[in-house]
Amino acid sequence: MELGSVILTTGSSVALFKLVNAGIGRLHIPESASRNVWKWRNISTSFVHSFITAIWAVLCFFRHPQMAEDLIETYSVFSHALVSLSIGYFIYDFLDMVCNQKLIQCWELLFHHVVVITCFGLSVVSCRYVGFSVVALLVEINSVFLHLRQILRMASMAASTLYRVNSIINLGTYVVFRINTLAWMTRWLVLNRDKIPLLAYTLGSVGMAIMTVMNIILFCRLLRSDFLKSSTREAKKEKEM
Repeated sequence: MELGSVILTTGSSVALFKLVNAGIGRLHIPESASRNVWKWRNISTSFVHSFITAIWAVLCFFRHPQMAEDLIETYSVFSHALVSLSIGYFIYDFLDMVCNQKLIQCWELLFHHVVVITCFGLSVVSCRYVGFSVVALLVEINSVFLHLRQILRMASMAASTLYRVNSIINLGTYVVFRINTLAWMTRWLVLNRDKIPLLAYTLGSVGMAIMTVMNIILFCRLLRSDFLKSSTREAKKEKEM
């Protein structure tokens, strides 16, 4: 894959998500979310990316199952385009946060985006580890429910049945598609150490370590916010009765 094609695909992706964000701004915004319109549009755009990527990543392995047997060299134009699209999204989201938020509010996400852009960039430019990158994008299956959770909270629907059901699915998919996927990817890196150049191995190992720590912290926050706090409130109500 030529560098020009990568730049064109990635640049088109940046423009696409900019248009998605603008389109969301023209739709109805809940009154409770009108206090922070930028955040509503940003999360909704992230939801769109996750929805597209989750389906696309699964289709990559469905259409080209041989890629699962060789995550280093084997890839398709379809899977390469997915990784390039995601790089474009992360570049767009990085710029969107830099322009609209204070650094202290978003430094964790900015750091996450830099790591992802670097790792995915190495993959699409070298045309190696594309399959590994697609495995990483399977976490977007959980991101669909993670972003929907934020959307429901901003729409003042945190007490609804829909929110409760989404919270359960969110936590379940978090374990399966985030924690388990990261654990499998780390194991794969270790087992294939001899096949991977030192630079790529170091970059991958550091990236995985950072992602693992960030995801464990986020999991604890979700568990405390959606389950432990609600259990405490219910216990207090029972004591008052």
